[in-house]
Amino acid sequence: MTDQSDAGQSRPTALPIVINAQYVKDFSFENPNAPQTLLPGQPAPQVSVGVDVRSQQVGETLYEVVLEMRCEAKVGENTAFLVELSYAGLFTLQGLADEHIRPVLLIEGPRLLFPFARAIVADATRDGGYPPLMINPIDFTDLYRRQTAPQQTTA
Repeated sequence: MTDQSDAGQSRPTALPIVINAQYVKDFSFENPNAPQTLLPGQPAPQVSVGVDVRSQQVGETLYEVVLEMRCEAKVGENTAFLVELSYAGLFTLQGLADEHIRPVLLIEGPRLLFPFARAIVADATRDGGYPPLMINPIDFTDLYRRQTAPQQTTA
């Protein structure tokens, strides 16, 4: 048996982002007008969803990314439910140029965290007596562009 060299073959390179941990940083579910909002025959609530992302460096190559979600449902003027979730992850970034760190953190970080945060919100609304709130996928690239646009115009 001969030992063959892998010269000329491309080796998969390590990804520049590693998820070290994921966790609920803060979570609140309010159902202030139950049981009235849960009675049969109530109209479907109008739901609004707000999303924000922030990051901070916590070590030489270690960063915390926090995906913040606020989901409010109203029936007329009454609040049916309010969910506030800060879901975070610790990410290691290596081998990236400085100008790429912020976009990777604020686009790829929340993209990786989103399915887990979405499940928490769906479970909370279901456990609160409502159909599970299934938040549509979010374009974090567009969100990042909108967040950085005001900074670019002032620079």
